[in-house]
This record gives sequence, structure tokens and C-alpha cells, in this order.
Amino acid sequence: MRANTIIMIVLAGVFGVLAVVLANIWLANQRNAMAQTSEVPRDTVVVAAVGLKFGDTLDADKLREVAWPSGAVPAGAFKTTKELLAGDGSKQALQAIGVNEPILATKITGPGQRATLSAVLGEGMKAVSIRVNDVLGVAGFVFPGDRVDVLLTRTVRSQDGADQSFVDVLLQSMKVLAVDQVADESKDSPTVVKSVTLEASTKDAQKLTLAAGAGQLSLALRQAAASKGETTERVTLSDLTGELPSDVAKRQAELEKQAAANAAAAAERQRAEDERKRADDKIAGLAQAVDRVGNKLDDLSKLKPAPAVASAPQVKEVVKEVVKYVQPEPPARATIGVFRGIKLETYDVPRQK
Repeated sequence: MRANTIIMIVLAGVFGVLAVVLANIWLANQRNAMAQTSEVPRDTVVVAAVGLKFGDTLDADKLREVAWPSGAVPAGAFKTTKELLAGDGSKQALQAIGVNEPILATKITGPGQRATLSAVLGEGMKAVSIRVNDVLGVAGFVFPGDRVDVLLTRTVRSQDGADQSFVDVLLQSMKVLAVDQVADESKDSPTVVKSVTLEASTKDAQKLTLAAGAGQLSLALRQAAASKGETTERVTLSDLTGELPSDVAKRQAELEKQAAANAAAAAERQRAEDERKRADDKIAGLAQAVDRVGNKLDDLSKLKPAPAVASAPQVKEVVKEVVKYVQPEPPARATIGVFRGIKLETYDVPRQK
């Protein structure tokens, strides 16, 4: 047997023994950890046995008690199902609660209360609804529980008479309580809504109410973890194009002036074209008239005069009369005819003596 083979066999045996030793050490540590865990004081916490949605009524079939380390019991948790269901009237879930999730007092209503927005509002907060559409409402992707920024778009008239539009961030990190009339946070299908209800302080509620009549409100969806506010500034048309409203108005006036000049030039060209067509029509009419006169003259020249037939002389009685010639006075006016082309024009003018 070669030396290399012997060395590989020895190394394999050493590594095998080492693996067995390390496995025994790990198992011993796990047993010690489990022994220490079993010595930790235990308590019970009521959790959801099934998934709960907004408005679901709580009963014993939907709840169960599980063991929980005493030092890690969540604030507002219930230790027993009897404690949770105590009181006159049933309790309802105010938000979606998953399976095995602890039932907290902030997630359910009081005894006999309904699951309404008033039960979801924080201390001193108000619910305010604003009107949105498929665009202003982030295409229906805003759901109860989301955080949004409220943007206000306005158009005001400056001292020089020009309209100026701008956008301000009115409020930041506003919690969405409901979309339309749905306050269930487990809703996950986007739909086009007409209104969004936000949780706001009294002053913020006043701002929203005033802004709804001063301009157009729109929503900007925030990242789920981004709850802090940020520094914002007003955005105007000059930020979009780098021009002031006066520059835009001046350029617009120049464009309108150029358009008016182009329209006037086009009208002048059209008028000249119409006059040329009318002149062409007149010339064509005259040419046709000349052709017709020429044709008539040709027809007349082809006609032969009828031979004259002499009649028998008739005998008449001769009566002698004495005729005295009297020189008439010349007329005071004379009529002169002038041919213009083929047209005869006459003029009545005084006669020269």
C-alpha cells in the first residue's frame, strides 16, 4: 500500500472522530439551553385562533390561550379569554389580526361598541374626508393604514395680470383611515375611489377643509417605513421650464402675432388668386363671344341674295305739285358711335356750330 493512501485513511479517521466530538458538544449545549428555557417563568396570552378582519365579532371559537414568557407580554394583551370577553356586549376587531397574533386592547372595541372610525381615532385626532379621483387618489393604490402626503395645487393672478400656478406640500405623513366607506386594512385590491378619509389634528383638519375650496388636493403615497417629515419647497412653472410666467406670456404673444401675420398673408394670396380667376373667366367669355360673332359672320357670308323680280309697270295719274325747299335748322346735339372691340358704345354730345 502506498504512503499517500495510508495518510488519507488516517486523516479521514481523525476528522471523523473530531466531527463526533463536536456534535456531542452541540447537543449538550442545546440540552442545557432547553433546560434553562424551561426554568423561565411562563404566562398566558390570548391570540387569534383564526384570521380576523375589520368588524369581525370576537368569541371563544376565534380565540385561544398560548404560553408566553412573563417578561415579554405585550402591553394591552389579555391573559385569558374570559378576561377579553368580559363586559356587557360583544367586541369587534378594529383592524386585521393574523393567526396566533396577540389580541391587544388597541385592536378591538370596547364591550358593546361597533367597529367604526371613531373607535380607531387616536387621542385628540379627527377624521377628515377629501374628494379624489382615479389620478389624484394614486390610481386607487391607497389603502386604509397607509401614510400619504397631501399636495395643494393653486392658480393665482399676480399684480401684472398673469396667472401663476404652483404646488405646495400641505400636510405630510397623514394616516389613511378609510377609502370611500371601507376601513378594512386587510383590503388589498386596488379600486378607483371618490374620497379618502384621513386622521388629522384639529388644526390640520381646518387646513384640509380650507384647502379643498382654495385649490385642487392630490395624494402622494409614502413609503411604509417613512413616517418622518421632510423639508419641502414650492414648485412653480419656472421650475419646470426655467422660464417666468412673463416670459411665457411674451413668447405666447409673439406666437399669436406671427400666426395673425401668416393668416393675413394667406388671405391676401387667396384674394389675388380669386381676382386672377375672375380675370381669366372674363377673357374666356370674351373669346367665346368673338368666336360666336365670327361664326355668325361666316354664316351670313354664305347666304346668297334672292333675285329681284320686276313687276309690271303701273300707270299712275300724274299730279303736279310745287315743292318749296326750306333749309332746316341744324340740331343742337349729335350722337356719336364708337366701337370698342366688338361692342358699339354711343355718346350724346353737343353739336359744334
